[in-house]
Amino acid sequence: MRGLWGDEMRSLFPCSVVVAVAAVPLTAAAGEIWVTNEKDDNISVIDTTTLEVVRTIETGERPRGITFNSDHSRVYICASDSDAVQVMDPKTGEVLHELPSGEDPEQFVLAPDDKHLWIANEDDAVTTVVDVETREVVAQINVGIEPEGMAVSPDGKLVVATSETTNMAHWIDTTTMKIVANTLVDSRPRHAEFTKDGKELWVSSEIGGTVTVFDVATRSEKSKIGFGITGINADLIQPVGFDFTPDGKAAFVALGPANHLAVVDMTTFEVEGYVLVGRRVWHVAFSPDHQQLFTTNGVSGDVTAVDVAAREPIKSVKVGRFPWGAAMRP
Repeated sequence: MRGLWGDEMRSLFPCSVVVAVAAVPLTAAAGEIWVTNEKDDNISVIDTTTLEVVRTIETGERPRGITFNSDHSRVYICASDSDAVQVMDPKTGEVLHELPSGEDPEQFVLAPDDKHLWIANEDDAVTTVVDVETREVVAQINVGIEPEGMAVSPDGKLVVATSETTNMAHWIDTTTMKIVANTLVDSRPRHAEFTKDGKELWVSSEIGGTVTVFDVATRSEKSKIGFGITGINADLIQPVGFDFTPDGKAAFVALGPANHLAVVDMTTFEVEGYVLVGRRVWHVAFSPDHQQLFTTNGVSGDVTAVDVAAREPIKSVKVGRFPWGAAMRP
């Protein structure tokens, strides 16, 4: 499924619901949040100290997924409608070269050793594996229909691809580059993440309205997390992107057109609360010191900075049209 919701979502939510709620932002370690704007074909770079856009960088057509390598000397961008992954120097904003990606790359994940990029090709129902040094495709792995989410284990031994229409998580051995298991999840899985210790895999299901937690050792379901917000219809609560605090205590889950983040206790799997952000919140990224969380709000065209400890919005930062992906650069 594509990230744009267009007139349908604008009719549901005719005005932005997030405004600045604090005159002075948190004192935070200097860093940047890079946000892909899929309708403007560019990236907005937000300074995490001033909470202002400090650069706008042109990209290929319809940028979505974005990630940095381990030393943040290169940034990779899924230019979906250009059918390419662009490799950019983040200091200059220059596109150094493009990698073969297969058709319609949407999300990807870079292996911990920075050697292989694993790409979801939504239109072809495959995962493409690219060697970033030789710039060659080393494998294409058949997965379910409309793959989107991609996750790599901390030890680099497993990659998981989620398929929206097949409603599965596909577990891939990175040595053999073959699928070793398929597990069912609820309708339209969108995003997947391994926990920092590698013991759990979390998968969000947009239409199912849940996040499924798997035990990695057994690949069995450990818990299923549901959500409910007073005054918001259940069909608008659509989990998409999420991330974990570094202490492994809390998960922040973007709930799409519900316009909220959910805060989940990672031990009990209970929802501790909700944070109001912008319209159709899609993906999230932490600041370098993890004091702030930034959300991409597609329909309202802004990014909400959230105080992680207080679990409150700090400021709404205007970016381009239909912000989609986000990544942190220290």
